[in-house]
Amino acid sequence: MNAQGRSRQAARGRGRERTAGLLLEPAVASTGDRLQPSLARDRELAPGLRESRSCPDFQAPELLAAIDDVREAVEHTLGFDCRRTEPSYGLNVHNGGDFYGPHQDTSAAYAPRRLLRFVYSLHRTPPPFGGGELRVFDTALPLHTETTGEWRGTHLTGRGAEHDTIVFFLPSAWHEVRPVVRPGGWHEDSRFAVNGWLCAPNPTHLRGHARGEKRALSANPPV
Repeated sequence: MNAQGRSRQAARGRGRERTAGLLLEPAVASTGDRLQPSLARDRELAPGLRESRSCPDFQAPELLAAIDDVREAVEHTLGFDCRRTEPSYGLNVHNGGDFYGPHQDTSAAYAPRRLLRFVYSLHRTPPPFGGGELRVFDTALPLHTETTGEWRGTHLTGRGAEHDTIVFFLPSAWHEVRPVVRPGGWHEDSRFAVNGWLCAPNPTHLRGHARGEKRALSANPPV
């Protein structure tokens, strides 16, 4: 790699460190009533399946830059065009003993728009906890196939909850978060993750955009 390439790589590294810092600070500050028990399948509390807390109104504009940094690699690896997608996300907090058992991460109501799942991990360094690995099973099945057990025994990819890493996979892929082991119980030492989707554009938004274009054209007729 030449000097110019090394400089670009170093600049990207510094940029990512700043992004991680900007995201970690509001994540740690998300406490009290902002955190709610996490729902399974978007709709229900399921203590035997999922134990964690979520902040659905978490704002992370810096995340968009982080996604854009890896967009080309994601498109090349997964064969997926991300250019017109819209991100939807929230903060998830795992404390000692929290986990999320094997599951698919979408429901029939949301499936048509949710095209790609992502998990952006962040925490204090060095990691103040153990466990918390994200494990993705190497299979994607139709929704609501949990009773068939077809995902069991398939190859899986384990991914530690490494600070400042983002993982993309299909929403229909089975995956889990292993239990977090953390003595002390301090909130700021939790396993934080920005969980979200790259979604197809909302048809309502598209119709509004098209109407806006028509109004603009009628208000500015060609000369």
